[in-house]
Amino acid sequence: MGARILIVEDDADINEIIAVHLARQGHTCTQAYSGTEGIMRLGGDLASASEAATPTDEKRDAPPFDLIICDLMLPGATGEELIAAVRERDPELPVIVISARTSTTDRVDLLKLGADDYLTKPFDLDELAARVEVQLRHHLLRGRQAAVRDASLSDQDAGGNEHAQETLAFRAWELNPASRTFSVDGAALPLTRIEFNLLEALMRQPKRAWAKQDLFEAAWGEPYAGDDSTVTVHMSNIRTKLKPTGTDAYIKTVWGIGFKLVEE
Repeated sequence: MGARILIVEDDADINEIIAVHLARQGHTCTQAYSGTEGIMRLGGDLASASEAATPTDEKRDAPPFDLIICDLMLPGATGEELIAAVRERDPELPVIVISARTSTTDRVDLLKLGADDYLTKPFDLDELAARVEVQLRHHLLRGRQAAVRDASLSDQDAGGNEHAQETLAFRAWELNPASRTFSVDGAALPLTRIEFNLLEALMRQPKRAWAKQDLFEAAWGEPYAGDDSTVTVHMSNIRTKLKPTGTDAYIKTVWGIGFKLVEE
């Protein structure tokens, strides 16, 4: 069954070529030609996308798409603002960025913002289609895992065992794998899917010095891709989010290996 894909690209020729190619793979493509139009297609507006989400915000309706492909240099809202709008509505929705920007800094910033993959223009259409399939496969797997978790929680509630949910604790941190929530001293801290998975791996084995390869496979659920910088970027982003809580130093870099947690 084909996926619903939103393509946000201001170059009409590139937009059309991508849409036609993916349609041949059985996908249904919706085309947008500016960042603002892309956000509207998501069912939102630029004002709401620019507001920082807080733990008390009501959950927005999920976008009516299975995957987003977007450029960065867009008229109206920028590609970065579009990605922020996607992440506000659905932290799990795959986003593939296509851009002429080639610097390492650009790629690092995109990973921090929440992009799942990045292709530099010009790109091969078959490679784009392959990356789309990979992201959709991962998205489907996460959905199935969530369904299993929900069913397990329903069984627990029906049996009056609502406190049987597993909770991981490390110093001031608390992480609930079933509800996908993370808090510091009782205050919820929003995380992306990968950030959550990385912290879950660390907290399950707090005494372990994790190699970057092992962290990658635990967080992404796929064989190591051979790029250490991917894990490093996400760990840096986690530390940035933790810094206001005063717990960023819980994560220690083990030079030549990877990362581990620091016990008191």
